[in-house]
Amino acid sequence: MAFQGKTMKALWKKDPTESYTYEELAIPEPGPGDLLVKVLTASICGSDINLYKWNETAKVIATLPFTPGHECVAEVVALGPDCPAEFAVGQRVCCENHFYCGTCYQCTHNEPHICQRLSQYGHGKGTVHGGCSQYSIIPARYAYKLQTDIDNERACLLEPFGVAHQACEGLEPAGDTVLVQGCGAIGLFAIGICKAMGASKILATDIVDEKLELAKTFGADVLINGMKEDLKAAVMRETGNDGAGRLVEASGVAQMLNNCFQLLRKGGHIVAIGLPKSPLHVENPLPDVIFKSLTLRTVHGRKIFSTWEKSEALLFENKVDIMPVISHRFPMSKFEDAFEALFSGQACKIMLDPQA
Repeated sequence: MAFQGKTMKALWKKDPTESYTYEELAIPEPGPGDLLVKVLTASICGSDINLYKWNETAKVIATLPFTPGHECVAEVVALGPDCPAEFAVGQRVCCENHFYCGTCYQCTHNEPHICQRLSQYGHGKGTVHGGCSQYSIIPARYAYKLQTDIDNERACLLEPFGVAHQACEGLEPAGDTVLVQGCGAIGLFAIGICKAMGASKILATDIVDEKLELAKTFGADVLINGMKEDLKAAVMRETGNDGAGRLVEASGVAQMLNNCFQLLRKGGHIVAIGLPKSPLHVENPLPDVIFKSLTLRTVHGRKIFSTWEKSEALLFENKVDIMPVISHRFPMSKFEDAFEALFSGQACKIMLDPQA
């Protein structure tokens, strides 16, 4: 193989300590059904904070050792034996990082994205590989072959964008008022997607004015800073005291999820995307939940591969402009600076160049 005996730079975590090491590793050799890819762009997810710090959450969702990075776009440079004929050297692919088993109940009922025995790229689950490396191994069954010529940064962000897309698609926002709680990257994507899907009015709430300004860029009609204004009063004012018909919980703050039921109109729909770290509690379950006859959904990942196809089409057709979400760009060799920006609270989406 042309890459045999050659080396690459990669982030690597082998010890249960904070941060990563920037190491020179052997370029891996693709096995049966594997693609060897050159990583073109990677991005940092908010959940990567757990892996970087190696906190209690990390110990649940990851296994040492591993290379991080579950959001990336790459170019195929070599194919292992028995790869499907649809793949060829030179193609650009993204990685569906939910590695499914193919045999459990969910996998055999068209829900492989929530496989019971889920492994995960960039987390050491079922593979040590991740996108924060110059070259990586992606099994062909989990490789999404790009259908258009969207640029590398947009392609890289298809993974998180797809999470928001699956959430909004199930919410069916067309013609309704939508409240989006939390204006991080996923919340901003949800605003843009709901607007593209025909929501009649979008309310966005956060406690950071800069994030709310981004929400306006993505299509929010009403901005509510929860530190300066009573959220329930604002929602009722904007909905004629009915409450929001559709609600996206993307803050990941347990209190926000606990309180959101009172913001929903009767018969409304909630989708929870954020990741709360503490117990959930509803103060008034009868009037706020049971008697509202509401629908609550949660989302984990993207439908394989239909969500990818729909998400790419939205971006290719410029129905959602996701570029304002990118706040920083770093060479991967400066990964410590990238994570410092993330921890500062001033960053939204951070892009890494693994080749620099």
